Amino acid sequence: MSIESARAFIEKVKSDEELAKKVNEAEGFEPTLEIAKALGYEFSKEEAEQVQQELSKEDLDSVAGGLCSIFSMF
Repeated sequence: MSIESARAFIEKVKSDEELAKKVNEAEGFEPTLEIAKALGYEFSKEEAEQVQQELSKEDLDSVAGGLCSIFSMF
């Protein structure tokens, strides 16, 4: 698990509209984490929270057109 993996997943979500839709439809952190794991990304809730704190509001707004569930479920 790593911060880098969490950052990479967020970048992937930002650039992949279909993935962003899946993440936005996920209900809670665990389903979102399963999506990430299926794509080879491994990170903990704490690591995702740390990445969230590092991102600006603009960055968060650009993820799937708004706050995606990976952030809003913390």
